[in-house]
Amino acid sequence: MLIACQQGGEPAAPGTAPEGFTGIGPEEVIRFGGTEPFWGGSIDGGRLTYTTPENIDGTVIGVDRFTGQGGLGFSGTLGGESFDMTITPGECSDGMSDRTYPYVAILQIGDGQRAGCAHTDSQPYVEDVPQ
Repeated sequence: MLIACQQGGEPAAPGTAPEGFTGIGPEEVIRFGGTEPFWGGSIDGGRLTYTTPENIDGTVIGVDRFTGQGGLGFSGTLGGESFDMTITPGECSDGMSDRTYPYVAILQIGDGQRAGCAHTDSQPYVEDVPQ
């Protein structure tokens, strides 16, 4: 007789699978941004464009994509400093607009950490309309 068993515990994060997070496909463009200080950009394959008000056109760097159980990670080098970003599922507000984003973006450049939001074309932000 065979008996199947399953690990108990917390429910899995959306998009998780044995091979890791599947909520954002490798072909999807991810757009991200945050405030105070203002920063943003996009990830398209292994290319990340990082923008600031002082650099509107942005700086393009190569990044490696890592798939974890609860989201994605991207690592590269920007201006000689390590550049590490995580994208995880969860409602996110930039604090300045009426938009709700489907992903949280945490960025670490060198010793500095920034928090922001992210979305893709297939998983866009939602414009909250005042009632």
